[in-house]
Amino acid sequence: MIRALLIAGGASAFQQATNGISKVSTALHARQPIMAGNWKLNPSSVQEADGLAKGMAALLDSSTCAVSDGPMCTEVVVFPPFPFIASVVDDLENVGVGVGAQSIFHQAETGAYTGAVSCAMVKDMGCMYVLCGHSERRTVFKDDDAAINSKVLKVIEDGLKPVLCIGETKDEYDGGLCEDVCKLQLAKDLAGVTADQMKDVVIAYEPVWAIGTGLVCPSDVAQKVHKSIRAYIAVLYDQATADAVRIQYGGSVTPESVDELMSQPDIDGCLVGGASLVAEKFARICNFVKL
Repeated sequence: MIRALLIAGGASAFQQATNGISKVSTALHARQPIMAGNWKLNPSSVQEADGLAKGMAALLDSSTCAVSDGPMCTEVVVFPPFPFIASVVDDLENVGVGVGAQSIFHQAETGAYTGAVSCAMVKDMGCMYVLCGHSERRTVFKDDDAAINSKVLKVIEDGLKPVLCIGETKDEYDGGLCEDVCKLQLAKDLAGVTADQMKDVVIAYEPVWAIGTGLVCPSDVAQKVHKSIRAYIAVLYDQATADAVRIQYGGSVTPESVDELMSQPDIDGCLVGGASLVAEKFARICNFVKL
């Protein structure tokens, strides 16, 4: 069923660089590594959020930097809950760490939409990125691919950068449908996004069965999926676009697993959940060592 729904399309240029000790490029144009911490519904107070942001920032080494500094250092982004965004932006303003929003309301900028937060609002607070399609938004909040696609387009339209999350469930993984599910989500969620706009899109592959479960996706398996994602982006766009797109891995990333993950040629960073709530752990992930 999934295979029957897959569609073809088009994608741009990419290369891999690394962080820390050794730096190895893997394509014609260097891809800057990107580490992101998704705090989800944590912590419970602005004081704790400030402490986490400042504590993490103090532990980052010289191999991390802002996105504008180029491919030979690692971009770092955190996604705090909405109420803490402004304070965390202030905490990290002079550190070179970016801040993003965990979601946005894509249907309007203002109006009678109780509980909604617009893209313009989070941009005004200092956000650079917005998560789109995270597995918890898909399952808990019932965001479907049409809504995710609308969010991606709205984020780009408003001058921010979407981190598009895709990935399969345990049943789909066990059924051998992992790559097909990712292709289908890419085709639907990137509909209407041009090759030129893809330069601002980050893809995050998150096997749903490995998120917060303690189950680990081996680095060689993750690499195989990332390679297939890049190949399908070349189908949707072109090889240059595929080579340029940064693809993160997300799924119980830890200080113990990050070095091996980041040594894979098609893994350009990590989207980190639980470990991003401990300053020492997240800093170690950001300060990864290329094996």
